Amino acid sequence: MSRRVLIADDDALARAALRTVFDAHEDIELVAEANDGLQAVQHAARLHPDVVLLDIRMPNLDGLEAARQILSSSSNRSRVIMLTTFDLDEYVYDALKAGASGFLRKDTPPERLVAFVRSVADDDALLDPTITRRLIERYARPRQSDAGARGELSELTPREREVLIQVARGRSNAEIAAEMYLSEATVKTHVSRILAKLELRDRVQAVVLAYEEGVVQPGATDE
Repeated sequence: MSRRVLIADDDALARAALRTVFDAHEDIELVAEANDGLQAVQHAARLHPDVVLLDIRMPNLDGLEAARQILSSSSNRSRVIMLTTFDLDEYVYDALKAGASGFLRKDTPPERLVAFVRSVADDDALLDPTITRRLIERYARPRQSDAGARGELSELTPREREVLIQVARGRSNAEIAAEMYLSEATVKTHVSRILAKLELRDRVQAVVLAYEEGVVQPGATDE
């Protein structure tokens, strides 16, 4: 199965390095390159790649705004991965909140980068729970009112809420299934229902919402 990828970075050397990495793998097709966020949005709208790799900081339109525009399109189901220099970056957090499927440091080893692109394209990505927790603990902003998502959370069943907590802790479907004595298929169904009820794009947004709504407390440890 071929995964179609678009890369956007204003650094020509960085794009060349990514191109070299992807060219070595037959299952990844580089469909276009962009040197700024505006080009990335235009290419994504025209080509509908499976995955868009966006540098956080680019001219004309930065990676965060480009991610928002790509992810807000109802006709475009592309997944977005943010490329960043630092793990703890507020722009990365805002991109995850907007629906990005994950982030990678620019010094990520090639094989790990390829593996992550594959998992995102296959809708099977799981962020490193340690890095995600550190990022969210630094930048999560608890909501100040009971409106919005809090009302939607009340639509979750007790079991769905329990699954959401496990997702927020960075657990995979297999780990949740083992913890809750369920089948993986049942866990997957619960996750799908949670995302539908909360009108979220993927489980990454579910993690962010869980922290901002107080379902999981920053600094809390697993039982």
